[in-house]
Amino acid sequence: MITQLGHNTKTLLGLPIIGNTPLLLIKSLSTDRVRIWAKAEWEQPGGSVKARAAHAIISAAIKTGQLNRNISLLDASSGNTAIAYATLLHNLGWIPTICLPSNASSERKALLTALGVKLILTSPLEGTDGAQEVAKEIYASNPGAYFYADQYSNEANWKAHYLTTAQEIWRQTNGQITHFVAGLGTTGTFTGTGRRLKELGDVKLIALQPNSPLHGLEGWKHLNTAHTPAIYDPHLADVNLEIDSDQAFKMIRFIADHEGLYISPSGAANLIGAIEVASGISDGDIVTTIADTLERYKEVHKEIFGI
Repeated sequence: MITQLGHNTKTLLGLPIIGNTPLLLIKSLSTDRVRIWAKAEWEQPGGSVKARAAHAIISAAIKTGQLNRNISLLDASSGNTAIAYATLLHNLGWIPTICLPSNASSERKALLTALGVKLILTSPLEGTDGAQEVAKEIYASNPGAYFYADQYSNEANWKAHYLTTAQEIWRQTNGQITHFVAGLGTTGTFTGTGRRLKELGDVKLIALQPNSPLHGLEGWKHLNTAHTPAIYDPHLADVNLEIDSDQAFKMIRFIADHEGLYISPSGAANLIGAIEVASGISDGDIVTTIADTLERYKEVHKEIFGI
């Protein structure tokens, strides 16, 4: 059962308002009959889609008394959720504790440090799975000092998208959306948005993941070789597709040249998935999300553009 958090949580203790991001028509990938749309999720506090889940997790924890100024929010992250936590909690003067793989982009680490986060770097070989294990060990050693947010298992993660992202997409497309495409990381965006869109209309859901355990899509999971998040519903997707990282990097350049947008690798991968869906239909409105911009991936930017 879904619990409506209510509008008052948007300003609870001064937390910034989230959501209501623009829906952009990607003209260079669309035709008159098959249109590809993308939610500009970088226009959020913290600069990414993760503001939605972070806001919901923090709000729910404050309301239940699990989180306050004397208890530190603790979680594992590949970067964007950590930045969202830190940005939202900064308004309250609270400092989160984040377990982050040491191979996260230097831009993400620098931003988290600037936000005052207590940063614990974990094995680059174990990714976010390893970071989660470290977070669990820290929490077990001193549970009274932390609220372990556990975004991969926290129901507030997917509910945030059920209550906001899906509703916005439905309204912005006037209920004309035919397909929703999203990559799998924590799986909150796909699970929450997809679940609600299925209730609202006849919407096909397409889940994306990397085609290899060794990939360049930061924040995504290759579920066959990684821990499957507890919030993921494996029966929800109508179609599952795999995306090649090299193709995603090429798409970054294409979108920069044709749309003037400098999008992240995961955003580019979502668009590749949308293109594959578009190739198999004669009419429809395909919606995906672009989690963040290329600003947080300077090494990728340099590799693609040479500067």
